[in-house]
Amino acid sequence: MMFLDRITNWLDNHQLPCYFKSNFGIECPGCGTQRAFGLLLKGQFSQSFHSYPPLFLFLSLFIFLTLHLTFKFRNGGIYLKYLFIFTAVAVMINFIYRLVIHS
Repeated sequence: MMFLDRITNWLDNHQLPCYFKSNFGIECPGCGTQRAFGLLLKGQFSQSFHSYPPLFLFLSLFIFLTLHLTFKFRNGGIYLKYLFIFTAVAVMINFIYRLVIHS
């Protein structure tokens, strides 16, 4: 547990600034991902979801991709395609929602 605490503290102290936000003054479609991932590692699932809801879809996409590359699921590519589209749509909905709420 001590190792995970060190990782989360390091991640909290070394978050990358958003180039898009610093130059244009609005959040990019991925803003909140680092913060949400740190909260997820700390076990704060609801706060992580509130911070950036598409993170869970990104993680499921990555996990399924890894499993598909390892075990070669039948029709796995089709499932990956639909999961990617669903994730992209969720990212854009989240982006538009944040634009409307914060303006």
